[in-house]
Amino acid sequence: MRKTLLLATLGTALLSVSAIAAAAKTGVPGIDLGKPEGVLMASRKIQCSLQDGEAVTYYWRGNVFSRVQGERDRLLFKVEGMNIRRCTTVTDPEKGTGFKLVSREILLYLDPGTGEVVRTWKNPWTGEEVEVLHIANDPVNSTWWPVGRDGKPLSWTGSTEGNRWWQTVTVPLFYTNPLAGDYQKYVGGFYHATEMFNFMGDLDDLLDPTRPTAEIRVGWVRIADWLPWMQMSGREGEVYYHTAGVKLASWDELPEVMKKEIDANFPEYRDAPPGDDPRPNETSWTYFKKKVQPAQGGRSH
Repeated sequence: MRKTLLLATLGTALLSVSAIAAAAKTGVPGIDLGKPEGVLMASRKIQCSLQDGEAVTYYWRGNVFSRVQGERDRLLFKVEGMNIRRCTTVTDPEKGTGFKLVSREILLYLDPGTGEVVRTWKNPWTGEEVEVLHIANDPVNSTWWPVGRDGKPLSWTGSTEGNRWWQTVTVPLFYTNPLAGDYQKYVGGFYHATEMFNFMGDLDDLLDPTRPTAEIRVGWVRIADWLPWMQMSGREGEVYYHTAGVKLASWDELPEVMKKEIDANFPEYRDAPPGDDPRPNETSWTYFKKKVQPAQGGRSH
């Protein structure tokens, strides 16, 4: 216990030293990761911008594989993803001053060979040709405060080494499936997935309060059930996504395949939602429910 306390104290001291070093470079007090307000400020620089309303774009790419017991994993798709977002300052009499993040995101499924956007896909397990439903979640919002959900002051969960920092965030998901019925607790059907994020960058950039946003590299892994549009009818197995990307300097830096798809089918994704967006969050499963009618007679085409 004493050793743990010593390490925690040492870690906080090192973060404060980093803030002092940042202040020496800029002439203004650096962001202090040893304080909840500093952690919140750094988190806002990672996620979006310190400037209210400024749009920020994340981009990532990678692959989607299948995992079925008794057979080799298969490369199903390449993927290209983007999320455009903005933050606004919010206040609460109990939680203090925080920020609201509003965003919308797209993930496109691409042919592994040609790199072209896939419109239909021949399911290798059923032999059926199915329509591909790309991810278009609008909105994906959250609110951040200097206190956590547990009521404790916000603390830095990342790691530092020299001028480098990185942060690992694991999000296990297990909740009522919006596509299933009212008896999921009895017969199964809960949505079960895990999302894993890695954020990383340079410490002097993150702790400099004169730079409104930080340059970020990001990794994203998702393990999930078969996608509903695959029409797997309860077959054993799952899919996993393995991707990496960056925060872009501007929306215009997106690859052409993404910009063309947005211009043709998702024009609202040229900008983030308004800062006061009150809508409930969209997921790939709630989006599917809006776009696809229930199957008649046990099949959907």
